[in-house]
Amino acid sequence: MAQAMATPLAPSLSFICNSRPSFSVPSLSFPSSKPSKVGGLTITCVRVGGVEVPNNKRIEYSLQYVHGIGRARAKQILCDLTLDNKVTKDLSEEELIQVRDEVSKYMIEGDLRRFNAMAIRRLKEIQCYRGIRHIQGLPCRGQRTKNNTRTLKGKSIAIAGKKKAPK
Repeated sequence: MAQAMATPLAPSLSFICNSRPSFSVPSLSFPSSKPSKVGGLTITCVRVGGVEVPNNKRIEYSLQYVHGIGRARAKQILCDLTLDNKVTKDLSEEELIQVRDEVSKYMIEGDLRRFNAMAIRRLKEIQCYRGIRHIQGLPCRGQRTKNNTRTLKGKSIAIAGKKKAPK
């Protein structure tokens, strides 16, 4: 019984199961850009504002991965630092430190999320119109709710017994 379990189901799977392949596999080599090395460590992502931003994109777009930094603020940060819009992996260590210091001046990530949650909680506590709409899960900025608003209302529920009127 154990022998039947160990045998592969198809001949193509014997390549996976056996430690030595029965045929030679041609090796492929792809040209790849080596990540930069610092000491004995390899850098694959850059951390800015507690978030790993991608290395292969320009810094203007990489900064937008941080919650609270959009297109306009990313451009403003680059203008304030007078940095070129280089690919993130091409930034020097000094430039990265400057970017991190500039980003830390703004309310980002956890602080921003906490601030927004506190503002919504305050609206709910004082029972104002916007707070009540948040409690009910409906839009609070004046949008119509007869047809749309599926994002906030959730999936539509069919009403039993309701039929379309004949024309």
